[in-house]
Amino acid sequence: MAVVTPVREAWAEALYGADGFFMRAAPVDHFRTSATASPLFAEAIAELALRCEVDTVWDIGAGRGELLGELARLNPGWSLHGVELAPAPSGLDASIGWHTRMPESVRGLVIANELLDDVPCTVAEIDEHGMPRVVAVDLETGEQTLTDPLDDADTAWMNRWWPGAESGRRIEIGLDRDEAWSDVVSCVAEGVAVAIDYGHDAGSRPPYGSMRSYREGRMVDTVWDGGADITADVALDSVAAAVDGYVVRQRAALQTLGLDGTRPSTQLATDDPQRYLALLARAGEAGELTSSPGLGDFGWVVRGVGVHVPL
Repeated sequence: MAVVTPVREAWAEALYGADGFFMRAAPVDHFRTSATASPLFAEAIAELALRCEVDTVWDIGAGRGELLGELARLNPGWSLHGVELAPAPSGLDASIGWHTRMPESVRGLVIANELLDDVPCTVAEIDEHGMPRVVAVDLETGEQTLTDPLDDADTAWMNRWWPGAESGRRIEIGLDRDEAWSDVVSCVAEGVAVAIDYGHDAGSRPPYGSMRSYREGRMVDTVWDGGADITADVALDSVAAAVDGYVVRQRAALQTLGLDGTRPSTQLATDDPQRYLALLARAGEAGELTSSPGLGDFGWVVRGVGVHVPL
């Protein structure tokens, strides 16, 4: 007889268990993020910190320290900290602190880039009687089945944030993501917290869910043995409400912070070819970070604590 495990628990083990994906893999080897796409992203984050008048940055889910390394290069005197379950990577700038959890109180800018999509959550499906049931998976075969009804807390979240689903529709209950980001924001005594992720809102929920896997830059069948990332889009409006924050699209946020994807004048190619090529390359990188569809559609969930946030 097959033994099935709720997707939420299987997902957590596959990513964060002793042999989980994030315990043994470098995310940069498997998927492209804003932080690894271009150093211009770090420039924008540095500009945000400057405009908020802080010189301390915490990167939650820091990967292998790519964003922090760029920030250290841009601002050698800043206090920079990564929070990540995996050990500190070799070659990390010695000035960068590395932690497995947030301290109880921080001041500064707290960034989480593509963190919440990897927070496992309950997956439900509406059965033929209109009842939302927990989806479970057979770890041997990958076959998924419907099991128990949702508990009261998950049902309350669904009724508020993802109501009206029909038979056969899937719902990724965002309560765990809301609570995870609320825990982070509660540690900010003064400063600003920004969770950056792909996701949806009440007008754009995916009817059949969004869970998927990536390995070596390609989407692959979901596996539960830690051999690939497992991710699902974030209910951005729910996360924002949980922390009394608001959502800004990455395209608008980066443009506000001075990122300009305008191509240089072709006349400059004649007057100063080297400068023209440098500006052309910069415009291309800015274009990728602000593209729609693409990275520019990501949502920034912003919450200021005792500071003015210029977004």
